[in-house]
Amino acid sequence: MSIDEISSAVIEESIGIHRELGPGLFESIYETVLAGRLEKRGLLVQRQVPVPIEFDGHAFGAAFKIDILVDERLILEIKSVEQLSKAHAKQLLTYLRLTQQPVGLLLNFSAATMRDGIRRMVNNYRPD
Repeated sequence: MSIDEISSAVIEESIGIHRELGPGLFESIYETVLAGRLEKRGLLVQRQVPVPIEFDGHAFGAAFKIDILVDERLILEIKSVEQLSKAHAKQLLTYLRLTQQPVGLLLNFSAATMRDGIRRMVNNYRPD
């Protein structure tokens, strides 16, 4: 499955979850439900993936955690905030760069509509 097909599946499921549950719940709830829906589709889903980094000669074990990693190549950053900020986008771009992953989705489940809460971020992406 191409990364674009995986992204489409994530977006479809996110929209469905938003319609069913509505906005305003904790991020952990959306993360859990979305992971389950993606697994039902047969996708490899990992939650709260610790990512080590090395900087200036020092190793940091779990420097940060990826909310959801799909098929070992699509990073999902789950938010439940009034409005996405530039800091949220920068966070995901940094995750993509440090993990050398091509594509990430920033998903804000507190947006009025889920379509308004989706941002696709790319890191030197080349289609499959």
